[in-house]
Amino acid sequence: MTATRLIHTVGVRAMEWLWAHRDGFRLEPDADPEVGFLERFKPIGELALICKVLLREGVAGSRQAELAHRLLDHTWRDTLDGGRMLVRGQRVEPISPIPFEVYLAYKELGYSQPEVERATVLNHRLESWTAYEVTPTRRLGLSAFQRRFGLTPRPPEAGLVDTTWLARTPEPWTVTARIAYDFTHTVFHLTDWGERPEGLPPRLADYLATWLPVWLDDWLDLERWDLLGELLVVDACLPGPSLDERAWESFAAAQRSDGAMPAVRTMPEGDPDEVFDVAYHPTLVAAFASVMATSRVLTELARPAS
Repeated sequence: MTATRLIHTVGVRAMEWLWAHRDGFRLEPDADPEVGFLERFKPIGELALICKVLLREGVAGSRQAELAHRLLDHTWRDTLDGGRMLVRGQRVEPISPIPFEVYLAYKELGYSQPEVERATVLNHRLESWTAYEVTPTRRLGLSAFQRRFGLTPRPPEAGLVDTTWLARTPEPWTVTARIAYDFTHTVFHLTDWGERPEGLPPRLADYLATWLPVWLDDWLDLERWDLLGELLVVDACLPGPSLDERAWESFAAAQRSDGAMPAVRTMPEGDPDEVFDVAYHPTLVAAFASVMATSRVLTELARPAS
């Protein structure tokens, strides 16, 4: 089994880098609406979600937990202006689900912005919100988020699973990077980001268990660290003691000493903001994979010997 210290260290370094580069989670209030004011919300929503997972699992250690709380407070108070920037975003694009998606993790952690909640309840009643065109995987995620918010999912999650790539179990050799990302996010939504591994139907768990080692080798050979990290999260959600040692050792070796994780091969050089935009997602994924794998290892260790 992969050394727990190695897995844990990846997450510690990732959180240190994210805190050191917290100003990269910036908004662009003056952006032309046609360019996309809401685009800069995506990194903030991902950060909040991963911090929530880290605090939920309770295995990351006091330093990581402290950094997660500080990052959440910083982005809520300073970047989102206490949620008021989410209100502004909702007014710019009234039926966009993005402000709701970003807000949910904060709400689940005790933050509150009543105007965003009122807009969410209103949008939930609109046919336009349900008709908003997104991929099947994201539609599944939006319905899962509605459930977690306390709303009746529209459409119901059960009716969406079979529309995803993963549910159709396509030929494994046709799985390109885009399809692989659909796979990983389908697993994330079905398991509530690793909280309920039993939410993954057995036939899909069996399909993934069969082909995941092959895909891990493929993306490792290509040094696609961002995707490899997401597949390592999927690995931690599956039953059984996998935790691919070669993949984890290579993933850890790819991480820079300052904690940043390149997306593909090595970290680019250049403008700090542009480098942040490349590095923030794989670094968040590194923290996510680390905490899920650490939790998995400790769970296995706690099981009584058969």
